[in-house]
Amino acid sequence: MGKRKKVILLFSMALLVLSCKVDAKAEATTTLSEVNRKLKLLNKPALKSIKTEDGEIIDCVDIYKQPAFDHPALRNHTIQMRPSFTIQDETSSTKVDSPPAPALSQTWQKSGSCPEGTVPIRRIRKEDLLRAASLEHFGRDGPRTSWAVNAAATNGQSRHFVHLNGSKIPIFPMPDHSTAFLVTKGYNYVGARGGINAWSPRVESADEYTTGQIWIKNGPPGINFESVEAGWMVNPKLFGGAEPRLFARWTLDGYEKTGCINLVCPGFVQTSETILLGGILQPLSQKNGPQYQINLMMDHDPSTGNWWLHTSQDIIGYWPGPILSYLKKSATTIEWGGDVYSKKVNGNSPTLQQPWGVGILQPGAWDQQLMLGST
Repeated sequence: MGKRKKVILLFSMALLVLSCKVDAKAEATTTLSEVNRKLKLLNKPALKSIKTEDGEIIDCVDIYKQPAFDHPALRNHTIQMRPSFTIQDETSSTKVDSPPAPALSQTWQKSGSCPEGTVPIRRIRKEDLLRAASLEHFGRDGPRTSWAVNAAATNGQSRHFVHLNGSKIPIFPMPDHSTAFLVTKGYNYVGARGGINAWSPRVESADEYTTGQIWIKNGPPGINFESVEAGWMVNPKLFGGAEPRLFARWTLDGYEKTGCINLVCPGFVQTSETILLGGILQPLSQKNGPQYQINLMMDHDPSTGNWWLHTSQDIIGYWPGPILSYLKKSATTIEWGGDVYSKKVNGNSPTLQQPWGVGILQPGAWDQQLMLGST
């Protein structure tokens, strides 16, 4: 009888181990299936693919089959290939006497080019998705804590301010972020310029990132504001490496549920066949050596409500008016600076550098309207 009990016990334990293995295998299969579905959704069919010297794949996708057209508001959208206005490059109120820094290029351009009628899109890999906190969060990289929760906890008040003409202007920092920026407020703005010095700052952890960028904003301060942004970013968790890359980002609700970086969600409409969002930048500035910068311009098209993003060499594309609300007519805040995300921001010194260059405002009075803020 004792032997029989022992056999039954061992048999039960074997069944339990087998059941755990089956459950683990089923969970892994489900996860893999979800990842594959996400990859199929993110990566559009390519007319041509380019393998770069960095081992990445750049897909040349039909311009009318890019991710933007998965957005419900853009199902019948007709691409606007160029702005309906003439962009003026020499209208800033600030003059820089020193010669401009040389323009940057992108490493993928050494390996090939996309044909006319297509746009280059960095292929998302399985390992990219597996690094993300969740499939839903992939490519968003907004704050991990709700703006609304923070505002409710402080009755909508901020402990951070900048001063302009005797007025105290509240600013609302994101959790686990540290930023340093120039900011202009008080008018309705229809464009901005920025020469952003390009560096390769050290990122201590894969969960941290840093940017040098321009923000264009409108909407309620701190909660549900809209923002379109561009610059360079070092983000190992998103891209799998610590190289600085060109990026564009947008949100309609303070990064809570909408928007993303580059083209990993429907929204931004790319028109350039030569510039890659997420492309590695080169060459980079060196201490006591040559300096390089990204010359970015962001302009509002009053006839369509689109916000155009372009460099000094090419038009990249636009955030379409049909997906915007507060920003559809103009912006009320423009910021130039750098942003750091790190869990070490709170109570400790951030472990990232955030060098950034000079921003040039258009239109508006530089001397009267620029303020320095930091959080």
